[in-house]
Amino acid sequence: MICTICDQPIEDGQPRKRVARTRDRYTHKACRTASTTVPFITAWSGEQHVEPLVVYRLLGGIGYSGEQPQDRDSRGVLWLRRHAARGSGRPLYGDVHPGRQRLAMERLLCQVCGEPADTDERGVLWLLEDARTDWEGWPNELLTTHPPICRPCVSTARQECPHMWRGSVLVRVGRSEVCAVWGRRYTPSRLGPVPIASAVVLFDSPLLGWTVASQLVRALYECKIVSVDEELSTARP
Repeated sequence: MICTICDQPIEDGQPRKRVARTRDRYTHKACRTASTTVPFITAWSGEQHVEPLVVYRLLGGIGYSGEQPQDRDSRGVLWLRRHAARGSGRPLYGDVHPGRQRLAMERLLCQVCGEPADTDERGVLWLLEDARTDWEGWPNELLTTHPPICRPCVSTARQECPHMWRGSVLVRVGRSEVCAVWGRRYTPSRLGPVPIASAVVLFDSPLLGWTVASQLVRALYECKIVSVDEELSTARP
């Protein structure tokens, strides 16, 4: 019998729950338990989403009406505005806070707890959606918006976040570099800048000046898929 959430066997005697309106499908009881952990990069309802007017910039591209220095990073990239009040209101799972995601990607912080991600001689630890069929050598040269993770939070994810865990693999990344942003691209029109698509935009792209970034992107190199059990059983130095 296989759990319909985590795809792992349900052993004899393990607490389980029947899937609604079915006779022969079950889940682990633990997989149906609400998570008590809110990832560091998750946005909260109390963090107001601010949408200033997007206007043409004299130097080309777009900017905000009443733009402030903190609206752009050191590369001159325009960022989505969102207040920072982590823990205020309720967590919006699936909604990423642009400021904390950017911080985690720049400093290689764990996406779950916000502490430094696990690093050893093989590289930084990442939990990635398994897409090994996409190309030979995956995930080398993968572009991702997902920050890395630490070993304690790997265990937490497996126990509390079956939807995050399902279909994922653990990877050691020997080298990575910040190379792009994920954001909303704009195009000129007679009535002002108009959003046309959300996409990855490389730093050397001429479209960068027409983008409002919401997440930072890293390219991953020198990658090796590792065993979850071995990683969790290895003592920290």
